[in-house]
Amino acid sequence: MTAERDTMNDDWLGLANAGVLVAGAGGIGRRLAQAFADAGARVAVADANPTSLEALSGVATIQGDLTDPDDCDAVVAQAHAELGAIDVFIHAIGINQRVPILEMEDGTFDDIIRVNLTSAFRLARRIGGGMCERGYGRMVFISSVSGRMAHANHGPYAASKAGLDQLAKVMAREWAPSGVTVNTIAPGYLETDLTRTYLQKPGMLESMVELVPAGRLGNVDDLTGPALFLASRQSAFVTGQVLYVDGGRILV
Repeated sequence: MTAERDTMNDDWLGLANAGVLVAGAGGIGRRLAQAFADAGARVAVADANPTSLEALSGVATIQGDLTDPDDCDAVVAQAHAELGAIDVFIHAIGINQRVPILEMEDGTFDDIIRVNLTSAFRLARRIGGGMCERGYGRMVFISSVSGRMAHANHGPYAASKAGLDQLAKVMAREWAPSGVTVNTIAPGYLETDLTRTYLQKPGMLESMVELVPAGRLGNVDDLTGPALFLASRQSAFVTGQVLYVDGGRILV
C-alpha cells in the first residue's frame, strides 16, 4: 500500500475536526472522549462533577447539571462556543440503585429516570435542532442490555434504558430526512466505576461471567469502536438501531 493511500485512510471515519459533545465524564464518557480526540475530533465534555472533569486532558470541559433545563441551555451554548457546530452528540451519563420494587422510594425512581432518560431528551432536543438545520448530525446514546432484559432489582434503570432506546428510535424517524442519525449502544456487563463495588461481592464476578457466552465481562474499550463508527460519516444509512455490545449476553 502506498504512502498516499495510507494518508487517505487516516481519517476514513471522517471525524477529523468534527465537533463532538460528550455528556458524562465518568468511566465510559471519559474513555469515549479520549477516543474521539485521538480520531482528530474537537471534543467538549460536560458533567456536573468538577472532580471528574479535572481528570480529563486535551478536551474542553463544561460543568453543569445535565438534569436541569437551564443548565442544559448553558451547556449547549458553551459547547457551541467551544466547538462551533456540534456534529456529534454522545450521551454517556447514568446512575443505578439495585433495589426491589417494593422497597424502592419514589424519589429514587424519579432520580434515576431524570438522570438516565430526561437528561438525554433535554440535551438532544436542544442540539438536534441545529443538526437538522445544517443537514448533518450524529447522536449516540449509551443504553444497556437492561433495556431489553428484565433484571431483578433494576426497575427504574431498566425502564430508563428501554425508554432511551425508544426515544432514540423516534428521534431517528423524525430527523432522518434532515441527515441526522440517532442510535443507541447497549453494553452488557461492564467493569466500570458504576459496577465495581457490586462486582467485588463474593462470587459476583464469577456468576456474571458465566452468563456471557464470550466468557468475560466487557470494558469501556469495547465501546470505542462501535461509538466511533456510529458517530462517523461511514454510518450515514444506519439510524434507529440498538447495537448490543455484550459478548452475547442477550442470547442466553
